[in-house]
Amino acid sequence: MTDAILVLNAGSSSLKFRVFDAQSAQLDLILRGQIEALYTHPRFRAVDRDGDAGSCDWGDGYRLGHQGAIEYLAGFLRNHGGGLRVVALGHRVVHGGQRFSGPVLATPEVLDELERLTPLAPLHQRHNLEPIRIVARMRPDLPQVACFDTTFHLTQSETAQAFALPASITERGVRRYGFHGLSYEYIASVLPQIAPAAAAGRTVVAHLGNGASMCAMIAGKSVASTMGFTAVEGLPMGTRCGSLDPGVILYLLDELQMDTEAVAELIYNNSGLLGLSGISADMRVLLDSREPRARFAIDVYTYRIARELGSLAAAMGGIDALVLTAGIGEHAVAIRERIVRDAAWLGAELDETANRAGGPLISRASAKLPVWVVPTNEELTIAQHTRALAGARMA
Repeated sequence: MTDAILVLNAGSSSLKFRVFDAQSAQLDLILRGQIEALYTHPRFRAVDRDGDAGSCDWGDGYRLGHQGAIEYLAGFLRNHGGGLRVVALGHRVVHGGQRFSGPVLATPEVLDELERLTPLAPLHQRHNLEPIRIVARMRPDLPQVACFDTTFHLTQSETAQAFALPASITERGVRRYGFHGLSYEYIASVLPQIAPAAAAGRTVVAHLGNGASMCAMIAGKSVASTMGFTAVEGLPMGTRCGSLDPGVILYLLDELQMDTEAVAELIYNNSGLLGLSGISADMRVLLDSREPRARFAIDVYTYRIARELGSLAAAMGGIDALVLTAGIGEHAVAIRERIVRDAAWLGAELDETANRAGGPLISRASAKLPVWVVPTNEELTIAQHTRALAGARMA
């Protein structure tokens, strides 16, 4: 039986997981997968080193829920191969507030404090915390570690974090937090081996997935980011609108008589690429489409990336490198091409052959601004923190 660290990323209706070998020096990946549509049509799939490792479909109308999903996953791991013995769990938690400056053991006291941060991330926080409480009831002896998407950005200056609001409001925690920190932390950790000059200098990292943001780093430390108080600010995303004039929200409330729940549904789930195109939130679908609205959605998406790149370069007083990561950044050749061409004014020059090959360097060797493609691995970062914190407690 192999000792394993299980990493969970829980959403409102899904549970993504990765399993790492706790005994290997590099925390080798053993297994990955997800259980989706937990409350409507649950489906499980796992992939290991040899390919498909198992699947299950509970059918329409079955409410597996987070509890059932974790119980099923626990049984699956016990029976996989020679058996996997989970010795610690790591969890992605969106919000750590201002107190948690790094990963922490998820004690009952810590969970209570994280629960109080739910108003700062109402669509994510409670779903992130639910599996921790479920596992604590099932296996109170099992060490669990909470890793936060916000802590990487605590290095930003007070000026960068501030909204121009009265102190009576900002003192309640209304400030710019920034997100996708686990992804940026991973990129910062591997960049010295891939591009030492970028790691030591002024670099913008663009995390372009279904959720999207950009972060300005100086010597691997966050100094500015496109996401702020919530994970909806900044770039247009798959279904999130990105930055929006607050007056639009007032218009929706006053003129269209939408309530706050309807507004939240609009800006989080029905906007972004989906809203712009009316076709899909999936960049792959839009790139394959000939519909004018699909083209328009891509135009808006890349235009906003170009604008934010200029803003972040200004925040650093210049730029020495650009790094593209996450699903779109790592795989969408056409989007990478447009981003690099839009950054020509900063000195970027596309190497078309390298771009088609996926890099890692996709700009010409002579370009003033090097552009890199670096795959992210948030789950490995969580597993590393989990092993470091759980340590001797791993039975």
